[in-house]
Amino acid sequence: MNPTSTPSPRILSIEDDPVLGAYVHEHLGSSGFDVTWCQNGQEGLDIAYRQAFDVVLMDILLPGLDGLAVLTRLRQRQSTPVLLMSALGAEADRISGFRLGADDYLPKPFSMLELHVRIEAILRRVALDRRPASAPIAHQVMDLEFDEQRCDVQVAGQWAGLTRSEYRLLEVLYRSGDEVLSKAFLYQHVLQRGYAPHDRSLDMHVSQIRRKLKAIGYTARQVRTVWGKGYVLGLDDEVV
Repeated sequence: MNPTSTPSPRILSIEDDPVLGAYVHEHLGSSGFDVTWCQNGQEGLDIAYRQAFDVVLMDILLPGLDGLAVLTRLRQRQSTPVLLMSALGAEADRISGFRLGADDYLPKPFSMLELHVRIEAILRRVALDRRPASAPIAHQVMDLEFDEQRCDVQVAGQWAGLTRSEYRLLEVLYRSGDEVLSKAFLYQHVLQRGYAPHDRSLDMHVSQIRRKLKAIGYTARQVRTVWGKGYVLGLDDEVV
């Protein structure tokens, strides 16, 4: 009997820099990924609409439709994980990207090893989210309802619109009760990679969770920062 082969993860790379784009395409292809590469936003969006991908890698500064515009339109139709790439220090772009539904952000310049690790982390998170639930699909904390199939939470029928990473972060904090979880722990167990001081992805996800819970009127508990220690899902009247 022939062993069952596992399909290679499908990656869509939208990068207009011909040198970087070719390098990413070659490196990921030689690492076992099935990579489709295009060089402008509209073409990338059209391809993403027509084909199924496991991860989309996308520069923010693209000719035609920029990366944030592509992300906005993509999120109207699908939840494929998106890893944004842009120049280090473009904080406004990073914040906008996370608000629009990006799953991760990688500042340029970056190493191929870090890119590979980030993609593998996203794929692991998706695999975890797709596991059959061993417990009831939904559970509640006060009036906040978690739905493991949708990877989202709701209050009185209003969905927060969390990304997979945001949902997993909120769920891990919820399951930990009053225990303060360190950034290092959350990077490893939620984002599936090691913590680095310059990496603000976790802070961005926390900010988005707070904003989205507030938008649906949920104030009973909040993701609170415990300075020097980490984060905890605490009651609204707690002081930390």
